[in-house]
Amino acid sequence: MAEHPAYPVGLRLTGRRVVVLGGGQVTQRRLPALIAAGADVLLVSPGATPSVEAMADAGEITWQRRAYQEGDLADAWYALIATDDTDANNRASAEAERHRVWCVRSDDADLATAWTPATGHSEGVTIAVLTTEAKGRDPRHTAAVRDAVVEGLRDGTLVAPHFRTRTAGVALVGGGPGDPDLITVRGRRLLAEADVVIADRLGPRDLLAELPPHVEVIDAAKIPYGRFMAQEAINNALIEHAKQGKSVVRLKGGDPYVFGRGMEELQALAEAGIPCTVVPGISSSISVPGAAGIPVTHRGVAHEFTVVSGHVAPDDERSLVDWPSLAHQTGTLVILMGVDKIGKIAETLVAHGKPADTPVALVQEGTTAAQRRVDATLATVAETVRTEDVKPPAVIVIGDVVKVGAAAPAPRK
Repeated sequence: MAEHPAYPVGLRLTGRRVVVLGGGQVTQRRLPALIAAGADVLLVSPGATPSVEAMADAGEITWQRRAYQEGDLADAWYALIATDDTDANNRASAEAERHRVWCVRSDDADLATAWTPATGHSEGVTIAVLTTEAKGRDPRHTAAVRDAVVEGLRDGTLVAPHFRTRTAGVALVGGGPGDPDLITVRGRRLLAEADVVIADRLGPRDLLAELPPHVEVIDAAKIPYGRFMAQEAINNALIEHAKQGKSVVRLKGGDPYVFGRGMEELQALAEAGIPCTVVPGISSSISVPGAAGIPVTHRGVAHEFTVVSGHVAPDDERSLVDWPSLAHQTGTLVILMGVDKIGKIAETLVAHGKPADTPVALVQEGTTAAQRRVDATLATVAETVRTEDVKPPAVIVIGDVVKVGAAAPAPRK
């Protein structure tokens, strides 16, 4: 007689009694999902792992510190049997059968009335994978299938469009420092679901080539500005496409709020009544030094780091930076957008007391295949930039952390 496959179903356990027998590693892995489901969990076990005990101490579960007894499953809706006592497991399994309680057994799945699928989650969807035939049961393969589906949904390689819940609007997505693998999972998924992408030149450009043909990709640097300022024109483009009922992603380099004018765009969208989601990104201020082998903090060397925009020189009346104070700090100074102003910046720091031999590292095209690191000091950095032809985008790190680690190799393609 052929074995019938298991019937997949989702159990709604909120407020319903779930009995768990055994407090070991299996229970430790299963309890978080049961707690998240709102189950009234009763743990029956003489002992438990520290993590399981912490759940009991926090009031997330009720723990009776004893061995299984007949009658423990009488009021249960669902049971997990995970002790190392085969006799107790058999007796509990028999009780579950008598009381018609669905029962999972960690020691012998063939004797259970229910199986726990390999599960994962992605944006409100639970992925559950079961092996359909007992003879071919392979938990590692099942978990691998689950992982592949969840990862595909998260990174956008497996596209599953929304239909009922999909709404027009704008997502300000921080794309990270340049390496396409460093965008957040949520950012990549929103990018895969977009109708229109308005991208900065410093965003992860490689991801744009992976978008479906119907997605309109707009280079923010090439938006016709006319009588508008560049930022105003970008704001108008975001609003215009969103009002057409499209899902718009504003793909920015780094993080939208770290010198990214993300708040200006958010304010413009709010004034126009356009819903907006902000997705933080990995800032180049910490990721690029790290990719080049430089920690922005290090025990005994630097207990602080300061991130500064260098897009205007210290003597420019538009500058909001207190350069004299920065000269007296003992921590790390990270400067973004400062390649063409680094000579004046170094001169100002030295003039206000920063030692001229303070190490400086310039990391150009950080995290990309074109990454390179050039080292100097405050005294030599201006000349080094000229002789080494350092070009933007480059992150400048000033401080003793530059000498802590060896230069990291350029990222692989």
